[in-house]
Parts: sequence; C-alpha cells; structure tokens
Amino acid sequence: MSLPGAPWIAHRDGELFVEDCRVNALADEHGTPLYVYSRNAMRAAAAAYQQALAGRPHLVCYAIKANSSLAVLQTFAEAGCGFDIVSGGELARVLAAGGDASKVVFSGVGKTRAEMRQALQAGVRCFNVESEAELDVLSDVAAALGTRAPVSLRVNPDVDAKTHPYISTGLKGNKFGIAHGQALAAYRHAASLPGLQVVGIDCHIGSQITETAPYLDALDRVLDLVEAVEQAGIPIRHVDVGGGLGITYTDEQPPAAGTLIGLLLERLDARGHGHRELLFEPGRSLVGNAGVLVTEVLVLKPGDKRFCIVDAAMNDLMRPAMYEAYMGIVPCRPRSDAAQVWDVVGPVCESGDWLGRDRELAVAPGDRLAVLSCGAYAMSMASNYNTRPRGAEVMVDGSRAAVIRERERVQDLFAGERLVAG
Repeated sequence: MSLPGAPWIAHRDGELFVEDCRVNALADEHGTPLYVYSRNAMRAAAAAYQQALAGRPHLVCYAIKANSSLAVLQTFAEAGCGFDIVSGGELARVLAAGGDASKVVFSGVGKTRAEMRQALQAGVRCFNVESEAELDVLSDVAAALGTRAPVSLRVNPDVDAKTHPYISTGLKGNKFGIAHGQALAAYRHAASLPGLQVVGIDCHIGSQITETAPYLDALDRVLDLVEAVEQAGIPIRHVDVGGGLGITYTDEQPPAAGTLIGLLLERLDARGHGHRELLFEPGRSLVGNAGVLVTEVLVLKPGDKRFCIVDAAMNDLMRPAMYEAYMGIVPCRPRSDAAQVWDVVGPVCESGDWLGRDRELAVAPGDRLAVLSCGAYAMSMASNYNTRPRGAEVMVDGSRAAVIRERERVQDLFAGERLVAG
C-alpha cells in the first residue's frame, strides 16, 4: 500500500523508513514522541512549483506557519523560496535560518506597530494589508521611519474554497482581507497615503483545497480588480494567488501543483495578464506529507470500545482534536497478528485527546506507530498542555539523520516562572 509521502516514506523489508533511515532506529536513539521529516520530500514539493513556473516572473513564498522549524526554513531558503509570514517572530525565524527579507511577504490581520517597524527595517518585500485601518497605521509607521512601505491589498473575493470552515479564509464571513466591493476604494486610499507604495494584489481563500475551480473563480475576481485599479491610475506589479493547495491524507485527490499552476497561467494569458509576476504562498503542500509523528504504544484497553493508548497526545498533534482531521496511522514494524479496531488516544486529561478513531491495527504494548502527514501543523501547533515537553525533531536526508530540535525537558517548561516571595 502506498503511503502519503511516498516514495520518501514507505515500508521496506518489514520496517517503516523515512528516506533511507529506519524509523524504529530513530526512535531507539531519540525517544518518542518524535517528529521525523524527509528533506528530499520538501525539496521535491518546492521544485514542483518552481518547475511549473519556469520562464515566468514568479516567487514561491513558503507559508511558515505550517512548520516554522529553522532547518525546514533553511531547506526552502536554499531552494530559492521566499517566505509568507504572519508575525514578527516568524520574520526573526526566517532571518535566523538564512532567509532573505527581500523575499518575505508579511500577511496577517493584526500586525502591531512594533512588527511593522521590524519588517520595514529588515526590508521585507511586501505587506499584505487586510484592512483600511491597517493602511493608515502602516503609513504612519513608515513615514516616521522616513520610508514608504510596499503594500499589496489582500482581497476577500467571497469564493467558497469547499474546505473545513475553520480553515476557509475567502468568504465574506471570514475575518481575512478587504471585501471585494470595497477594494477599489481601499486602493485609492492606499495610493493617497504618503508612507505607502502600492505594488500588488493578494488573495488567499483557504487551506486543504482539493479542487481547481475555487482558485480560478478567485483569480477572475482578482483580475477584475486589477483592471479596475489600473484604470484608476494605480499600477499593479504582482498578483499573489495565495496558497492552500491540499494534500492526500486518506482518499483526497488534490490537483498536482503543476496542474493547478498550468490552469492559472492559462487564465492569466487569456485575460492579457501573462506578463505579471505571480506569487504563491504554499505551506501544507510543501511540508505536510514530508513528516511523521512517531509514538509508542503504552497500554491496550480492550472492551466494547478498544483504546490503544500511546505516548503522543493532542498537545503533540492538535489537528484531530481541533478539526476532527484524519491522519493515517501505520505500524513502524507491521505484525502478522490479526488486526482489531482501536481508537488511538493519548495520555492527556481530555476526551478530545485522540489521534485516530476506529483504526484497524495489530498492535502490542511497546510497538511504535507512525502518524502520517505530520509535516504541517503538528509541531508548529504543539503545546505543553499537562506540562508535557514537546518531542524532538529529526531531519532525514538520504541515510543521514540530524536532530533539528532537541527534546524539551520538564525543567525547561517552568524555567522562566517565579514563586511569589513571602
């Protein structure tokens, strides 16, 4: 059976491998829970975007909220990618990983003045502005620094991405972006402000999108605005179509990056916009299927409902509890025993602490399981709930494996806390 992440993640000779490293051996050395990533899977995913855009002015900006570990950012920086950030902390991570600030786009609905100053002083490529009020604040901050902030307005096109409501961002009921009907007035306002320079237009409609139609609908609405804005005398240099392309967790069949890009380029050409620079902000599609979360079976609890209790929990992987997300779960060393149906759950004191429901597994205490498709929104959303240290992260490149984040210790979790005197 082909696993999400194949060929970099696969069973061979009765063992699960990430590239050429045996997952059980990594767990023996580094303990569990353990995040393991394939560097070559990330490189290949980035290359799929870049090859489809070859010969066109473009920039692929990795959305680092998906996985902000420094070695992951280093991998994409070395591949020539830019970055999509949503906080000053993420900008600091990009720079620490060797990323180029001039390839950074700064998104987010609630940028602080301090973050705006930080980004201007670093020389980011563009601010994706999400409200008229933000335009005024950003202009004031830039003018006080004696500069002009390059801006792209994030337009909310009111297009249904047909994804989970928590990760839909392009409908008029979402908090993101400037309403399509208000965008022209917002562009006129931006062009009038002394601290701003209009450079582009941005759109992002959601995450885990598995169809091409929403992208094409959104692009048409964005291009309508480009034409109206330029007729008003405000030039638009680039079109940012956002990210959100889905991955396969179970039976989803999202389009390949090249297929989606080919359709978008055709639409741009057909409407006379093929000369424009095109920006993308992929996150999940670059890292999601490049990682696994390795966990050890602690105890089995049979009964009318069977529970397989493991040492990873909702603090290590929030998506199932938050979105009821399905993530594949496979043994690191498959058994020949008859499989039974188990709920795979963690030790956290919450009924919502589950990693997978109704999974057919042949397992015994001490076995290790791998939760698949954990490259995105696993470690980046991890917490220390129940005073649980976060696991280590390992990056695999062929037969080499490197620890890219050390396992936390309990004493690390309260090192900054103080008892009350007296």
